[in-house]
Amino acid sequence: MTDLTTPTGGNLIAAERINGTNVYNLRGEKLGHVEDIMIDKATGKAIYAVMSFGGFLGIGEKQHPLPWSTLKYDQRQGGYVVDLDRKLLEAAPTYEGKDFAWTPDYGRQVDKYYNVPTYWL
Repeated sequence: MTDLTTPTGGNLIAAERINGTNVYNLRGEKLGHVEDIMIDKATGKAIYAVMSFGGFLGIGEKQHPLPWSTLKYDQRQGGYVVDLDRKLLEAAPTYEGKDFAWTPDYGRQVDKYYNVPTYWL
C-alpha cells in the first residue's frame, strides 16, 4: 500500500505517489493496484487509472484501464474503492503497456464496459 500523504496537503497529490496504491472492491477485497495514470495532455485531468489485476507476484498480471470516475479514495483503507467484482474485471478491456495504440474507439469501449459517460467525443 502506498502512503498517499503529501506535503501539499488537501486533495492534491503527485501522480507518482498514486502508482502502487491498492484498489479494493466494496467488500474490502484487494483487487489490484494502480500501475499508471492516463492524463489528458491539454487539461491535466486524470481520465483513467491503469490497474494491475490477477497473477501471482507480478506473473500473469493483466492491466485494465479503469475510468477515473469509478475510483473513490477511502482514507480508512489507504486506497481506492471501486464498485466492481473480480468477474467483471476478468472480462474487462486490457491495456497492453506503453506501446499500446490507445484510440478514441478503444476509450469509448472502456467507458461503455464500465457504463460511465465517455471522455471521448
